[in-house]
Amino acid sequence: MQGTGDRLVIRNIGLMLSGMMEQPILDADCVIAEGGRIAKIGRADEVDTGESDVVVDARGVTLAPGLIDSHVHPVVGDYTPRQQQLHWIDSTLNGGVTTMISAGEVHMPGRPKDIVGLKAMAIAAQRWYENARPSGVKVLAGAPVIEHGMEEQDFKDLADAGVTLMGEVGLGSVKDGPTARKMVDWARKYGIQSTIHTGGPSIPGSGLIDKDVVLEAATDVVGHINGGHSALPDDQIVCICESCRTGLEIVHNGNERAALLTLNTARELKQLDRVILGTDGPAGSGVQPLGILRMIAMLSSLGNLAAESAVCLATGNTARMRDLDVGILEEGRAADFVLMDQAQHAPGKTILESIELGNLPGVGMTVIDGVVRTGRSRNTPPAQRLPGIVSV
Repeated sequence: MQGTGDRLVIRNIGLMLSGMMEQPILDADCVIAEGGRIAKIGRADEVDTGESDVVVDARGVTLAPGLIDSHVHPVVGDYTPRQQQLHWIDSTLNGGVTTMISAGEVHMPGRPKDIVGLKAMAIAAQRWYENARPSGVKVLAGAPVIEHGMEEQDFKDLADAGVTLMGEVGLGSVKDGPTARKMVDWARKYGIQSTIHTGGPSIPGSGLIDKDVVLEAATDVVGHINGGHSALPDDQIVCICESCRTGLEIVHNGNERAALLTLNTARELKQLDRVILGTDGPAGSGVQPLGILRMIAMLSSLGNLAAESAVCLATGNTARMRDLDVGILEEGRAADFVLMDQAQHAPGKTILESIELGNLPGVGMTVIDGVVRTGRSRNTPPAQRLPGIVSV
């Protein structure tokens, strides 16, 4: 970790990806962060790069907003009992992810299902990830799984305590549309964003959530529309895409064919801005440190989506859908970045062409709140070029 977040200059950027679908590539080669936020984006010869606490020479690599994983299941700290694994969040940071969003802390051993207990656990989870960020990663947690018996006051209590997320509808006892809709409306009234499980059961206790329940519940995000793991039939996926305007979340731990169907349907509807990406890990299939990068490469290469637009699915789209101040290169937003380059010996003339051919880039550095958190990734393939800190 380098710097305090006071004033950071990153210069000699070869390609700058904005995270915004309407303008995915910026005409700039320098970013300045002050106090952990983006202060200036532009050309080095047009901005004041003097008197900086840390200067990074990008050496021609690509800079993008830090990637966002819209669907994780954390428990406590950087440990997951689901796979008995330590440091999975740090490993994911090495895959370029700087923000994670909980879809429910469902892997907590002995997870309470009584109303008092589930509220207490949600508040505790929100607090411990707010107070202790593993490797600096922003883990937005405290997502209670709703159960029968909850009343409107319970959602007000949660919101008053700082809870802003609801765990996947369907992972608890509430699996019917009318009850789910009533609780989603209560949550929305108090500023709590909701997600629903979509598809077949994933863990014991979960169940099938089909299109009728998804549409009646009307959550803010359709969680893993490509299944977690089993997807709905094609006609139901298309119907969900066509019948609502909420987020369409595609996950790594799902059906890749259904993921491409969702992408193509959203494109036909001219609504690619609704597509966001997650991993749905840790899960039975393990931890996926490179899951978001793999989703970007898969959707770009098999979905005929420009690489710079595919990056937007894991950055700006999620930021706007989730109302976050990360994921977009814009003055005033959090200075969270990933610097990456084409992998050594990977086909393609540029990093974008290489991704469009299905290859992962090599991550050379991550920055969170204007502080350098990692250098060369221990998990991605080695990059052709690496950025470096030239002065501190």
